[in-house]
Amino acid sequence: MTTARREKTWQDLIAVADLEPGDATPALLGRRELAVYDTVDGIFVSLARCTHGAANLCDGYFDGRHIECPLHQGLFDARTGQPRAAPARVPLRMIEARVVDGTVQVFL
Repeated sequence: MTTARREKTWQDLIAVADLEPGDATPALLGRRELAVYDTVDGIFVSLARCTHGAANLCDGYFDGRHIECPLHQGLFDARTGQPRAAPARVPLRMIEARVVDGTVQVFL
């Protein structure tokens, strides 16, 4: 028995008008919990859970570039997913995103 792999496609996630301006907004795509970051450099998307303690990053402090985990204050660059302060060491899984006609889309 073979399992067919689904090809990646652009999928609508959330309207730009529904984002928290300059903040992190939670969004669901199926069962995936995502975090949508309205950064000073544009819109970026990652899985919503911290790679250290699994807390929801959307509950953390966001300064326009970095998201701080609300559980242990690990810090990540919301544009690249790279950890910037301990105890965070594993990068966030970033999801390719774009804005089309006022809607944030992700490539999954």
